[in-house]
Amino acid sequence: MNNEVALYKRKLAVLWMGLIFLLLLGGVLPSLASNHSIDWVTSLSIFKSMFISILLEALPFLLLGIVVSSVMQVFIPESWIRKIIPKHPVLGVLVASMMGMVFPVCECGLIPVVRRLMKKGMPLYAGVTFILAGPIINPVVISATLTAFRGRSDMLYGRMGLALIVSCVIGLLVYLLVKKDPRKPSIDHESFVHGQDHVHTQSRKKNVGHQILRHSSDEFFDMGKYLILGVCITSLIQTFIPRAELVAIGQGEYSSHFFMLAFAYLLSLCSTSDAFVASSFMTTFSASSLLTFLVFGPMIDFKGTLMLLSVFRAKFVLLLIIAVAAVVVGGALLIGAFGLI
Repeated sequence: MNNEVALYKRKLAVLWMGLIFLLLLGGVLPSLASNHSIDWVTSLSIFKSMFISILLEALPFLLLGIVVSSVMQVFIPESWIRKIIPKHPVLGVLVASMMGMVFPVCECGLIPVVRRLMKKGMPLYAGVTFILAGPIINPVVISATLTAFRGRSDMLYGRMGLALIVSCVIGLLVYLLVKKDPRKPSIDHESFVHGQDHVHTQSRKKNVGHQILRHSSDEFFDMGKYLILGVCITSLIQTFIPRAELVAIGQGEYSSHFFMLAFAYLLSLCSTSDAFVASSFMTTFSASSLLTFLVFGPMIDFKGTLMLLSVFRAKFVLLLIIAVAAVVVGGALLIGAFGLI
């Protein structure tokens, strides 16, 4: 990893930690200050148990997702991905939305991979669709969601269905409305791509196992900190914020969705582990608001926004975030209103 990559990741970590600090300062700490009857010994014991249980449940799926992504990154040439996109926009969007089932690339590496594919001819609308759907519509996330929501297969169907609809709708909107190329010109970001084209051409010259191990270790340390801090914040909220306050927010028709939008954006959890965080809120938040968390977070989060801004113009990224948030919340509300979950 060169100096540019290291500097980028340090800046990202500092910014992200600052936002998390503000979230804690504005949410959990006031509740602690106003509650003088907290049994700290019992509360810390509950926090510890919740933290460990969520982390241990999520960690195997995070590792599995990283290993699968690393193997795909080394063995699957990008030319294969580019060639399977049909020319027709509707078919192109549908195929791009399902590509994660065949090419489960990690969400951190997906944006730079798609950028290179677009430079080689992939249409913008197909690239955006793949960026949105890829982190959710893949076998590892399906398995993790089923495990996290035991006995609630409707949550899996709701998550996959909503993700498919949102990614296709946004992809078609991009095709219909975006007439100018929104990518930033004359900026080479190839250096912070996890897997580069030369990996495939040199795969016979270098040890394949070493490539997979290096990519997996980079991804684990990059994503692991988000998982640990995300689980920590979730455990703090569940332990120290009074249940009545959580229920008031979580059962609100709109407040629950807005809370989960912000929560998912700031936590920046990996899609292979976010279901375990969401399932811990099942008793306090509505199922439809948890769908908002499970779909919006993998599509648009803080770290993903910074990576999008490195590729696309700020106006396009802002409009994309607004559009995705609106379609996700609208779809989740409709799913809840019709009693599908």
